[in-house]
Amino acid sequence: MKVMLVVEDEEPIQELIREYLKPLNIVIHFASTGEQGVEMYKKLKKQGIKPIVIMDLKLPGINGAEATKRIKRFDKDAEIYAFTAWFRTKLAEDAMKAGAKAVIGRYVGFDGFRNIINDIFSGKSIAGTI
Repeated sequence: MKVMLVVEDEEPIQELIREYLKPLNIVIHFASTGEQGVEMYKKLKKQGIKPIVIMDLKLPGINGAEATKRIKRFDKDAEIYAFTAWFRTKLAEDAMKAGAKAVIGRYVGFDGFRNIINDIFSGKSIAGTI
């Protein structure tokens, strides 16, 4: 089963992700803050589920880089990818330092995002800034 945790505070973006990824048959869990994302990751992992995490960087409360750091502290093998408009910023650099595998710029659009997610679930290595 393909499972994803999306940490994104904007409901319209959550809806777009849900709609564009529908053809990939992924079970998607949503969290609206960094803190909720960390807690939901822990809860899923304790249930034996290892989701791929899509992390926004600008979030209420702790930012995506800090949430990434906390998830990686809990599970060093967590697969976390930032999906953000803030892809060439210090925040994006901080996310990579915290352990994100890649920073995906929102400029790829949602079709491009779907293709990248399909590649990730197919086992292709995605790294760096896209």
